[in-house]
Amino acid sequence: MLLAWLTGCASPGDPPGQPAPSGAAPQVPYAVGVRTFVVDPDSARPLPVTLWYPTQGTRIAEGRFPVVLYSHGLASLPELHAGLTARWAAAGFVVAAPAYPHTRRGAAAFSRADVRHQPADGWRVIRHLVRLDRRPADPLAGHLDVQRIAAAGHSAGGFTTSGMFTSGRPARLRAGIVIAGGGMAGGFAEPPAPMLFVHGTADPVVPLSVGRAAYRRTTGPSSFLSLLGQGHGEYLIPGRPGFTQVLGATTDFLRWTLYGDQQAARRLPTHAHPPTITTLETRHPS
Repeated sequence: MLLAWLTGCASPGDPPGQPAPSGAAPQVPYAVGVRTFVVDPDSARPLPVTLWYPTQGTRIAEGRFPVVLYSHGLASLPELHAGLTARWAAAGFVVAAPAYPHTRRGAAAFSRADVRHQPADGWRVIRHLVRLDRRPADPLAGHLDVQRIAAAGHSAGGFTTSGMFTSGRPARLRAGIVIAGGGMAGGFAEPPAPMLFVHGTADPVVPLSVGRAAYRRTTGPSSFLSLLGQGHGEYLIPGRPGFTQVLGATTDFLRWTLYGDQQAARRLPTHAHPPTITTLETRHPS
């Protein structure tokens, strides 16, 4: 069943008349640059953003790179996820991670209920990147493939990611990765989009059943990577058990959905080994 939906399935998020991506993703790792800026600094919800991007020498690498919006969890910060996000950038993606105003670490008015507003914040970051790509004086101008965007996030950031896949969303959002998260009202609506779920089977914060319920709600091709016996996110730390499998699966998922790299798609099942650490299952709702 995995090969049935991996083959030729790069098109669910393509706008009418726009061809699906085709070709191989970069195979040689890039050096990585880091940049910070604030979206809507004078608004009621300013968003500091950390950006990781591929570099050659002291400049952004030649070419246009798909974008990944990464959302942190409660009482976290973008830089605490650099073990994963910087490696995605090295693989040929621009990764933008906002620090959400009321759920980030150190927020003056912390509120877990504010997660429901974060999908809209994510779209504000995306719109900012679209404008930035058109700004001639900016070093990133012309290097952001803003027609090929994925959303990803951990814990509350996973719920935020789910909430971005609402009906009527722009076609530029093509795929999602939900790590230790679940669904949000209105999420996983048509049109279908490929989704990857990553979850520890012993997660004490967001139970496995919550992630699996969201997985069953998806309307497009989806996969579920289980980290056996693991909790809420220790597998996101480089060097810890499961990190290699999570990095490999998420990177190949992004290579497939944003670059149209079919070899990456065919590699996805290999990241479920050894079976004592991870398992992978897939579904493709009819």
